[in-house]
Amino acid sequence: MRKLKAVVTLAVAALLAAPAQAADYYPPIDVPPLPPVDYGLGGSFYLRGSAGANILTARNVDYGGCGACVLNFTDVGYGYSVGVGVGYETGDGLRADFTIDYLRNDGLHDTNGDQVTLTSGLALLNVYYDFGLDGAIGVDGGWGAYVGAGLGVGFNHIHITGVPTQDGRSTEAAAALMTGVTYDMGSVVTDLGYRMIYMDKVSDSAAAPTYVNDPFIHELRGTVRYRFN
Repeated sequence: MRKLKAVVTLAVAALLAAPAQAADYYPPIDVPPLPPVDYGLGGSFYLRGSAGANILTARNVDYGGCGACVLNFTDVGYGYSVGVGVGYETGDGLRADFTIDYLRNDGLHDTNGDQVTLTSGLALLNVYYDFGLDGAIGVDGGWGAYVGAGLGVGFNHIHITGVPTQDGRSTEAAAALMTGVTYDMGSVVTDLGYRMIYMDKVSDSAAAPTYVNDPFIHELRGTVRYRFN
């Protein structure tokens, strides 16, 4: 009986000592640190294309710049725009682009019934701030929104159908404000937005120019951006 107890005691002691001895034979394994998490907030260049519909309003038209030949407008003009651009986004919510647009608008009538047709080539340098609608910023995928502003120049041509018909070109400083919503699919971002364009005036190139004063162009535009990651 004593021999049996001794054998059992030795067996239990051997089992308890086995893990400690095994640890002596197998040194600890060094686990490498985990790589940093990539949140996809790197900067990237992009190309963009836009198309939209617009409404033109203006304060008045001054025929010949005489001050006494000023007529108000009785309605608004309707038209469209198409444009392209190239830009860069930093990945933390800020982006900037350079855009070139062609705009056309017809149907703005003064109190004499004369119609103003405006066509413009618009070059703008724009800056924006993007934010996710879930509170995130930058490039996080899904639905987002933005606000932006732009400065540039409009290369304008006006044609006034009246007696006499007037026609001419002018170059004017231009400013724009933008806002809209976006859907980010990774390489492609779609955008539905509003843009307001303001120029102090547009005029023809006559010796005594006719001025369309304080024109505002209000646009609803669809845009597609393609990122180069």
